[in-house]
Amino acid sequence: MIFPFVWRLLPGPTVLKVLELLVLLAAIVYVLFTWVFPWVAADILPPPDGTVSTAPSP
Repeated sequence: MIFPFVWRLLPGPTVLKVLELLVLLAAIVYVLFTWVFPWVAADILPPPDGTVSTAPSP
């Protein structure tokens, strides 16, 4: 379920460890969506191709 090292590293009883893990997970998700994913999209991924056609409308 959880890596034993991380589980032993967290202080407190089981209920507190679960809450700490939830807070830690929320912080990781926040950092990923705020800084990591935008950086990857802007600097590493190629720019999107323009797929809008310029065909004249009838």
